[in-house]
Amino acid sequence: MEIYGPCADNLPLILNDVLDRIKQLSSTQVANGHPKLYEHLIGRVKANDSMTEKCQRKGYPATPESALRKCRDAVGIRVVCNFIDDVYRCIDLLRDADWCTIVKEKDYIANAKPNGYRSYHLILDVVTPYQDIDGQTPGHYFVEIQLRTIAMDSWASLEHRIAYKFEGNAPENLLKELKACADMVDMLDAKMFSLKEAITAFA
Repeated sequence: MEIYGPCADNLPLILNDVLDRIKQLSSTQVANGHPKLYEHLIGRVKANDSMTEKCQRKGYPATPESALRKCRDAVGIRVVCNFIDDVYRCIDLLRDADWCTIVKEKDYIANAKPNGYRSYHLILDVVTPYQDIDGQTPGHYFVEIQLRTIAMDSWASLEHRIAYKFEGNAPENLLKELKACADMVDMLDAKMFSLKEAITAFA
């Protein structure tokens, strides 16, 4: 069963539309003499099986309404930036955009998770030309955006590999080393930002 129901074919279109919107935000920044917003831009539509499992894990019925209205991450985008200030610059631009509204945000950069995970999460309510699950056109779809630096993204990739390898039960010594790496990533990002600011001051 397709958990996204009649909206399944719309999700890749929405993903591409939002990716294009973010690319345009960056292009406009560069045209106005500012640095590019990001280094990498990655997107996906959550697989049918993964969304079904998530609904069940959350105690929701495995329906299109649950997948598109309760889980709110059927469409996901990761914005990987060079510096921390680029993350917040991108967030400010999304906040001012007329094609979406930020309905939820979590700043795991300023307030890292206990294991060291750092990233900024947004849920956008995006206005689209496609009919939504409520039968409305223009339709409203939720899109999850994760923003982080290159260093944070490398750490998150390592954390994901460890979690997958040990099925969520990694040895304590590995978890301690992973947390130590997270602390070093934090210091690296701060140093990189300070260096960038110093270079800018000489421009």
